[in-house]
Amino acid sequence: MAEPVEVELADGVVEVVDLPASAGAADRAPLVLLHEGLGSIRLWRGFPDVLHAATGRRTVVWSRHGYGQSAVVTEPRAVTYMHREADRVLPELLHALDLPSVVLVGHSDGASIALLAAGRADAPTVDPVGVVGLAPHVIVEDQSISGIEAARTAAQETELLARMARHHRDAAATFWGWNRIWLDPAFRDWDITERLPAIACPVLVVQGHDDQYGTMRQLDLVEAGVPGPVTRVELDDCGHAPHLDRTDATRGAVVSFLAELP
Repeated sequence: MAEPVEVELADGVVEVVDLPASAGAADRAPLVLLHEGLGSIRLWRGFPDVLHAATGRRTVVWSRHGYGQSAVVTEPRAVTYMHREADRVLPELLHALDLPSVVLVGHSDGASIALLAAGRADAPTVDPVGVVGLAPHVIVEDQSISGIEAARTAAQETELLARMARHHRDAAATFWGWNRIWLDPAFRDWDITERLPAIACPVLVVQGHDDQYGTMRQLDLVEAGVPGPVTRVELDDCGHAPHLDRTDATRGAVVSFLAELP
């Protein structure tokens, strides 16, 4: 992947990799990738390059504030932190990069942010032509909490934070900012299904049967809530990261989905 550049936003700089479109895909909506709750540009591994090579589309990958080498965030998160990313930060980035029409490709928290952005009916600031959700969250399940409790134990008892430090400017702030809000009792009522009926574009959702953070209930709710076309892909032998656990199958699903977009 190319080296990131810094883009200045209101809350500080974010690192961005912007892969240009090929000559044959210049008129197709760019892909904007939104990483998971502990992710970053580099933690997508090679998947952005895989999508870029397979589609030729301009592909933008970035680390949100508090992740990767973007500006560090130390203050506690609010229950609505993903709403803020969808309603304020993502539109600001798209404006800075002159991206009026995009396909949002999100993983985990990033998938939730993509769905929130696409479903803001009152004053839409992002109007994607498609949304790809890899292991999306639309509600908090018992399985979600169990997985995040296990991650907390790993942070306390293993070298998890030391490994994370290879990818994040402040690994402790990154981890605990995410972990503490998800385990806050107030977060148990987090629910974004009210935004799904306002999503006007086609949606692809992909989830593994071995996902430690969520069940197929998440996909059921997306299918029930989104009024337009929803493509659902369930993968065996796949945990919370379909793009890493089942790269070929996930790439194939995304490429097929993109081929059907207007």
